[in-house]
Amino acid sequence: MTFRRFSHGSWALLPWVILFTIGLPSVRPGVARADDPGLPNVLWISSEDHGQEMGCYGDRYADTPNVDALAARGLLYRNVWSTAPVCAPARTTIISGIYPPSLGAEHMRSMVAMPPGTEMFPEILRRAGYYCTNNSKTDYNLPMPSGLWDESSRQAHYKNRSADQPFFAVFNSTVSHESAIRNFKGEPQHDPAAAPVPAYHPDTPLVRRDWAIYYDTVTAADEIAGRHLQTLEKAGLAESTIVFYWGDHGTGMPRGKRWPSDSGLRVPLIVYIPEAFAHLRPADYSAGGHSDTAVGFIDFAPTMLSLAGIEPPSWMQGHAFLGRYATESPRYLYGFRGRMDERVDLVRSVTDGRYVYLRNYMPHLSQGQHVSYQMETPTTRHWRALFDAGELNAAQSRFWDVPKDPEELYDLHVDPDEVDNLAGSPEHQSILEQFRLANREHLIRTRDLGFMPEAERARTIDGITPYEFARDDQAYPLEKIMNAAELASQIDDTSAETLDQLVELTESPNAVLRYWGALGLQMRGETIVAAQPAALWRRLHDDESTAVRVIAAEVEARFADGQRRNDAIASLLGLADWHSHDLFTAMAALASLETIADSLKPQQVAKVGELPSEGPSPDGRYASYVPRLLKRLKSEIVGDDATER
Repeated sequence: MTFRRFSHGSWALLPWVILFTIGLPSVRPGVARADDPGLPNVLWISSEDHGQEMGCYGDRYADTPNVDALAARGLLYRNVWSTAPVCAPARTTIISGIYPPSLGAEHMRSMVAMPPGTEMFPEILRRAGYYCTNNSKTDYNLPMPSGLWDESSRQAHYKNRSADQPFFAVFNSTVSHESAIRNFKGEPQHDPAAAPVPAYHPDTPLVRRDWAIYYDTVTAADEIAGRHLQTLEKAGLAESTIVFYWGDHGTGMPRGKRWPSDSGLRVPLIVYIPEAFAHLRPADYSAGGHSDTAVGFIDFAPTMLSLAGIEPPSWMQGHAFLGRYATESPRYLYGFRGRMDERVDLVRSVTDGRYVYLRNYMPHLSQGQHVSYQMETPTTRHWRALFDAGELNAAQSRFWDVPKDPEELYDLHVDPDEVDNLAGSPEHQSILEQFRLANREHLIRTRDLGFMPEAERARTIDGITPYEFARDDQAYPLEKIMNAAELASQIDDTSAETLDQLVELTESPNAVLRYWGALGLQMRGETIVAAQPAALWRRLHDDESTAVRVIAAEVEARFADGQRRNDAIASLLGLADWHSHDLFTAMAALASLETIADSLKPQQVAKVGELPSEGPSPDGRYASYVPRLLKRLKSEIVGDDATER
């Protein structure tokens, strides 16, 4: 039987296709059978929160003998991005083969449905006869189907498979997670005095100690990898198993994890392919070799299918870089930052291996927004205290500065720490334009849903998946929305023409366009806001979209006076009531209240104290976000910044 390929937007129109495929045989036509002796085993060894700080990548401070030995007999990839600088969306990319902003799953610990006609790649491997195990982290922003793994637990192991059954096994180590830095006791094994401190961090004893601890955790992850490799060898499986070693995103130190620049996205990837499967190797494979092939996490799912002799489905958005269906390497890798726990942001990034481009669509928010979990790391709190005391240089201050530059461009060959922004350099304008265009084309091609506020998604999307919604250009006119977001975020442009366009956007029948029009005016500050007629903000105060109403209320709470200001604060307090509004509206309103916390009147402070810290949620993973924002807001009211910052 031959299957016709459908465009992304066609799945929702063809439910009979989905129902029909449920009854198909477990091994599809054109899929390699599990009883084929040529099928390889595949072992993934992954570790958390660390980048290429390993000996095999030339880091002389690192102590990673086991992974170094694997690299000496396998292929080391140098140009690898995790797509997202934090675990849940990064792993969502891997398991689905679809960019999370395309799914509407880019926000930390969100939970959205996979679109009809798609599936997670281990399901496809299992149908082909593979024994698939996961030990043990999932953390996807997607519901996990019951048939995804043969076993997913701390006991999951390929040794439990049937005789001669090929396996795909994942072993994930958590020892290098950022929490290991803050929970460390005693003295680090690495000498803090010799620690390499990047230019964006202050070079102080505390920061050096945290970097030394971080390198200790990478050594611990390497030891665990060594044990997995030894177990494989003792089982007599080393020469019938393809081995991957990778990290799930960049370093767990601040401005690594959670920030979509090279420091947060570049990860190690070493692949060993034994001689028995030499036909699955890429052309540049050699023992101890290095490859500059561009690889992103978006490529892992199609590559796994390709290694099993399965042609990747057309809806997967990456490319196979190994195996029967390997294709030419892409020119660019792409990254993103959405909401990080309780803090909203919208950043997209692109690299070609040398240059890194970042587009900040919300430049009014600093890189170092107060994400409660991130602030637990000693370096983060110390770094913030030095910033508040005015003791940092320009490179060290940029993480905390407001506003961010709308665009950033870095040359990794001369500036590996990404502190010299070339976006304003006359000599780099052609390169800037090249990356600007690459970013825009990628977002349009993948139908990036990140430009739609979560509160508006909750209000608007019903009965279909966000992926399907984003492909309806009437409901989600992406190119118009991107034009609006680009215009809104160029905050230095205060020309009359631009301001007129922003005002016109606030009158659009599309709520997302109204949102970007209002946000564009707000981000330009008090002078621009005050120049707009009060009637504009009154109209937006009554908007059907709570995302728009929050912006309008914040504008007047910050920049108006008298009764207009009091009314705006009352509006924000009402929108922050989780019992009356959805979770995302409450979060946005609480963040807005935080911007005026030190000027609230006693009766307004009392209202803050009455706001509920529990309410309805799309998923239990969101439950901590409103309480965190409330805690932070209350600490700002009383001026207790020492422990919070």
